[in-house]
Amino acid sequence: MIEELSEENVTLLNPRRLSWDASWEQKIDNPVFKEQVLWELEALEKADIIIMYFDKNTTSPITLLELGLYARSNKLVVCCPDGFWRKGNVDIVCEQYGLQKVNSLEELINEVKKKLK
Repeated sequence: MIEELSEENVTLLNPRRLSWDASWEQKIDNPVFKEQVLWELEALEKADIIIMYFDKNTTSPITLLELGLYARSNKLVVCCPDGFWRKGNVDIVCEQYGLQKVNSLEELINEVKKKLK
């Protein structure tokens, strides 16, 4: 997605970071963990478009949480391919709240580019 949007006049906020250490305790009193979660929440609030991709090889619990948080925001473009373990739930939430949903990464890229124009 980053490569595909490199020619667009956008700022991308990606929660992935090279310095992330999976051994960090995921507790509110861990300052490094808390800083990351607060950064992600702030980025979601500031974003004009939130792009969600539910990879069929993951369970994506945080993305599922964020889908619930932002289902009514009118900001979401969701990609949930066949094979994602909770595709039915994602499809129903998208239908219920009128969220834009596609089934492939290629479609996701195209939809995001349309929204940017």
